[in-house]
Amino acid sequence: MFTGIVEEKGVVTAIDDLGDAIRLTVRGPVVTSDARHGDSICVNGCCLTVMAQGEGTFGADVMKESLDKTSLGDLVVGAEVNLERATAAGGRLGGHIVQGHVDGTGTIIDRSPSEHWEVVRIGLPDDLARYVVTKGSITVDGTSLTVVDVVDEPSGSWFSVALIPTTLADTVLGGRAPGARVNLEVDILAKYVERLLTARPHEGGHA
Repeated sequence: MFTGIVEEKGVVTAIDDLGDAIRLTVRGPVVTSDARHGDSICVNGCCLTVMAQGEGTFGADVMKESLDKTSLGDLVVGAEVNLERATAAGGRLGGHIVQGHVDGTGTIIDRSPSEHWEVVRIGLPDDLARYVVTKGSITVDGTSLTVVDVVDEPSGSWFSVALIPTTLADTVLGGRAPGARVNLEVDILAKYVERLLTARPHEGGHA
């Protein structure tokens, strides 16, 4: 479990082809300071398991399912990535409940800078639009953000977020240009509510 508060920007140092998967090696001195084999680290919003360790680096295997459903397959050596360690029990929930299970990808439509923040519009897949609400939470490349607006148009749905200077400087979202793909995870609470409201009568509760 994560909170969407990015701890550092890491750098991809190697990508090894494993056939139906890749071994991703990432440099991240903060997240590897206490990492052990089998620990979970969120990479651009995708929960990965530490399989190898080096001096300030970790290696994680990314299976085909993750490559197909996330933007991790777009990474190249030298790319920056958002990193967050799993939240310890009793730790502060600074963002919101993030599983590290990417629901789909969106595409940055445009960016509108202002003096103290920047508004970013992101295309929203049709099957995820119903889970996104104004002032609700969404995870974009592993960053917990508040939805400013969400719009459903005939040409497609989109939502916007406002990025403060800290987010622009300390996460990869500061450098994402229009056209870039980003990983999206909607609020898990919305999916639970939907499931409860649409459950068939015989699925409800215990006797």
